[in-house]
Amino acid sequence: MNDPSKKTLPSWLPLVVGFLLVVQFAGLGVWQISRGLEKRATQNLYRDESGFTTWQHGAAVRPYQRLRIEGRFDSAHQVILENIIINSRYGYYIITPLELGDDVPVLLINRGWIEKGATPIDSALLELPAEPTIVHGRAGSLPRAGYKMGSAVTQTPGWPKYAVYPSVDEVSAALGRELQPFVLLMDHEEAGGFYRHWVPTEFGPGKHFGYALQWFAMGAVLAGLLVWNYRKKRFDS
Repeated sequence: MNDPSKKTLPSWLPLVVGFLLVVQFAGLGVWQISRGLEKRATQNLYRDESGFTTWQHGAAVRPYQRLRIEGRFDSAHQVILENIIINSRYGYYIITPLELGDDVPVLLINRGWIEKGATPIDSALLELPAEPTIVHGRAGSLPRAGYKMGSAVTQTPGWPKYAVYPSVDEVSAALGRELQPFVLLMDHEEAGGFYRHWVPTEFGPGKHFGYALQWFAMGAVLAGLLVWNYRKKRFDS
């Protein structure tokens, strides 16, 4: 015998919750497709770039554009990016400022990856000549993390400084210098660098499209169950 004092959930509530979940699954599927299309466009940009363009301050830059830039390396103020994983091994990216001239924002050069060892990096390994030089590479950015806590750049005095996924603004504050809005990924044939294998992303568009299919399939199954449950309740009543 039912207890009249006990409250029951409205019969329409599961339908509403289920409908909202279907909409959410569809939205996630559409988002994955858009991300996949973005990745495909980025990869096409990367492949289509050929030849090096001489760049000067103020000129527009396309993602992964191949550039030729003249300046002086500032070996005294380098940043070592920690927790960079390549081929399942931990290591560092070496970021070296390139001075482009008086009153011109500094350009950060990513010189490549060094595997993490049992001892700290020997500063002599990072040194570069101070005379004017021409650097070749691709326009890129600093690596980004999905989530981080606290200060990205170590607050200890002296250089080089260690950092974990810093932003351009955080590196700029540590250097006390204004920076260019992009980072130059040093070409693999350029002297003075380390391991360099620049690719737009290891997580290609195909995986995004696969995840989109999964979200759409989940939404379709849930929608089918909702319709079946609704029709069953109507026939039973």
